[in-house]
Amino acid sequence: MNKTNRVLCLVSLLAFSMSAQAARLALQECAHLNSDHPEKAKRYLMCLDGNIELLERERKTWITKLVMDTENLQKETGNSQLLPIIQRSFINQERYMEDACRWRYLKQMPNATLAAKVYKRCKIDFIKQHTLELQADFLVQ
Repeated sequence: MNKTNRVLCLVSLLAFSMSAQAARLALQECAHLNSDHPEKAKRYLMCLDGNIELLERERKTWITKLVMDTENLQKETGNSQLLPIIQRSFINQERYMEDACRWRYLKQMPNATLAAKVYKRCKIDFIKQHTLELQADFLVQ
Protein backbone atom coordinates (compact mmCIF):
# COMPACT_ATOMS: atom_id res chain seq x y z
CA MET A 1 0.00 0.00 0.00
CA ASN A 2 2.81 2.42 0.87
CA LYS A 3 4.51 1.77 -2.49
CA THR A 4 1.21 2.43 -4.28
CA ASN A 5 0.85 5.75 -2.46
CA ARG A 6 4.34 6.77 -3.50
CA VAL A 7 3.67 5.91 -7.13
CA LEU A 8 0.41 7.84 -7.06
CA CYS A 9 2.16 10.80 -5.44
CA LEU A 10 4.89 10.72 -8.10
CA VAL A 11 2.33 10.58 -10.90
CA SER A 12 0.41 13.44 -9.29
CA LEU A 13 3.59 15.50 -9.00
CA LEU A 14 4.35 14.94 -12.66
CA ALA A 15 0.82 15.94 -13.65
CA PHE A 16 0.99 19.01 -11.39
CA SER A 17 4.31 20.07 -12.89
CA MET A 18 3.05 19.65 -16.44
CA SER A 19 -0.14 21.53 -15.64
CA ALA A 20 1.76 24.36 -13.98
CA GLN A 21 4.18 24.64 -16.89
CA ALA A 22 1.35 24.63 -19.43
CA ALA A 23 -0.49 27.38 -17.55
CA ARG A 24 2.65 29.49 -17.35
CA LEU A 25 3.24 29.18 -21.08
CA ALA A 26 -0.37 29.97 -21.97
CA LEU A 27 -0.49 33.45 -20.40
CA GLN A 28 -1.61 36.05 -22.91
CA GLU A 29 0.19 39.28 -23.59
CA CYS A 30 -2.41 41.91 -22.76
CA ALA A 31 -0.41 45.16 -22.83
CA HIS A 32 -1.22 45.92 -26.46
CA LEU A 33 -4.94 46.03 -25.58
CA ASN A 34 -4.50 48.59 -22.79
CA SER A 35 -6.38 51.71 -23.83
CA ASP A 36 -8.82 54.32 -22.59
CA HIS A 37 -11.17 53.46 -25.44
CA PRO A 38 -14.13 51.57 -23.90
CA GLU A 39 -14.09 48.63 -26.32
CA LYS A 40 -10.32 48.09 -26.08
CA ALA A 41 -10.43 48.51 -22.32
CA LYS A 42 -13.08 45.79 -22.16
CA ARG A 43 -10.89 43.42 -24.20
CA TYR A 44 -7.91 44.29 -22.00
CA LEU A 45 -9.86 43.46 -18.83
CA MET A 46 -11.08 40.20 -20.36
CA CYS A 47 -7.48 39.31 -21.26
CA LEU A 48 -6.41 40.00 -17.66
CA ASP A 49 -9.31 37.86 -16.41
CA GLY A 50 -8.09 34.97 -18.56
CA ASN A 51 -4.60 35.28 -17.13
CA ILE A 52 -5.97 35.45 -13.59
CA GLU A 53 -7.89 32.24 -14.22
CA LEU A 54 -4.81 30.42 -15.54
CA LEU A 55 -2.59 31.66 -12.72
CA GLU A 56 -5.19 30.80 -10.11
CA ARG A 57 -5.43 27.27 -11.51
CA GLU A 58 -1.64 26.91 -11.29
CA ARG A 59 -1.59 28.28 -7.73
CA LYS A 60 -4.33 25.87 -6.64
CA THR A 61 -2.38 23.00 -8.18
CA TRP A 62 0.62 23.83 -5.99
CA ILE A 63 -1.62 24.26 -2.95
CA THR A 64 -3.11 20.81 -3.57
CA LYS A 65 0.36 19.32 -3.94
CA LEU A 66 1.52 20.89 -0.69
CA VAL A 67 -1.57 19.67 1.17
CA MET A 68 -1.16 16.13 -0.21
CA ASP A 69 2.51 16.03 0.74
CA THR A 70 1.72 17.38 4.19
CA GLU A 71 -1.01 14.78 4.70
CA ASN A 72 1.47 12.04 3.76
CA LEU A 73 4.05 13.51 6.12
CA GLN A 74 1.43 13.62 8.86
CA LYS A 75 0.67 9.92 8.31
CA GLU A 76 4.36 9.03 8.40
CA THR A 77 5.41 11.14 11.38
CA GLY A 78 2.22 11.69 13.33
CA ASN A 79 2.83 15.46 13.30
CA SER A 80 -0.70 16.85 13.22
CA GLN A 81 0.28 20.48 13.83
CA LEU A 82 1.57 21.29 10.35
CA LEU A 83 -1.54 20.90 8.20
CA PRO A 84 -3.83 23.28 10.16
CA ILE A 85 -1.14 25.97 10.06
CA ILE A 86 -0.65 25.55 6.33
CA GLN A 87 -4.39 25.71 5.71
CA ARG A 88 -4.68 28.81 7.88
CA SER A 89 -1.85 30.44 5.92
CA PHE A 90 -3.78 29.87 2.68
CA ILE A 91 -6.86 31.55 4.13
CA ASN A 92 -4.80 34.47 5.43
CA GLN A 93 -2.97 34.82 2.11
CA GLU A 94 -6.28 34.94 0.24
CA ARG A 95 -7.66 37.61 2.59
CA TYR A 96 -4.50 39.68 2.36
CA MET A 97 -4.41 39.47 -1.42
CA GLU A 98 -8.06 40.49 -1.71
CA ASP A 99 -7.75 43.42 0.71
CA ALA A 100 -4.45 44.65 -0.76
CA CYS A 101 -5.94 44.75 -4.25
CA ARG A 102 -9.28 46.13 -3.06
CA TRP A 103 -7.75 49.25 -1.50
CA ARG A 104 -5.85 49.88 -4.73
CA TYR A 105 -9.15 49.56 -6.60
CA LEU A 106 -10.93 51.97 -4.28
CA LYS A 107 -8.09 54.46 -4.53
CA GLN A 108 -8.74 54.79 -8.29
CA MET A 109 -12.48 55.37 -7.99
CA PRO A 110 -14.59 56.94 -9.44
CA ASN A 111 -12.72 55.89 -12.62
CA ALA A 112 -14.11 52.34 -12.68
CA THR A 113 -12.15 51.25 -15.75
CA LEU A 114 -8.82 52.32 -14.31
CA ALA A 115 -9.78 50.84 -10.94
CA ALA A 116 -10.57 47.47 -12.55
CA LYS A 117 -7.25 47.49 -14.42
CA VAL A 118 -5.32 48.24 -11.24
CA TYR A 119 -7.20 45.56 -9.30
CA LYS A 120 -6.63 42.84 -11.90
CA ARG A 121 -2.93 43.63 -12.37
CA CYS A 122 -2.54 43.60 -8.58
CA LYS A 123 -4.21 40.21 -8.38
CA ILE A 124 -1.96 38.83 -11.13
CA ASP A 125 1.15 40.02 -9.30
CA PHE A 126 0.03 38.52 -5.97
CA ILE A 127 -0.94 35.18 -7.51
CA LYS A 128 2.40 34.93 -9.32
CA GLN A 129 4.29 35.71 -6.11
CA HIS A 130 2.31 33.25 -4.02
CA THR A 131 2.83 30.52 -6.61
CA LEU A 132 6.57 31.14 -6.56
CA GLU A 133 6.54 30.86 -2.77
CA LEU A 134 4.64 27.57 -2.96
CA GLN A 135 7.05 26.18 -5.55
CA ALA A 136 10.10 27.22 -3.53
CA ASP A 137 9.33 24.58 -0.93
CA PHE A 138 9.64 21.86 -3.57
CA LEU A 139 12.71 23.30 -5.31
CA VAL A 140 14.74 23.28 -2.09
CA GLN A 141 14.18 19.60 -1.28
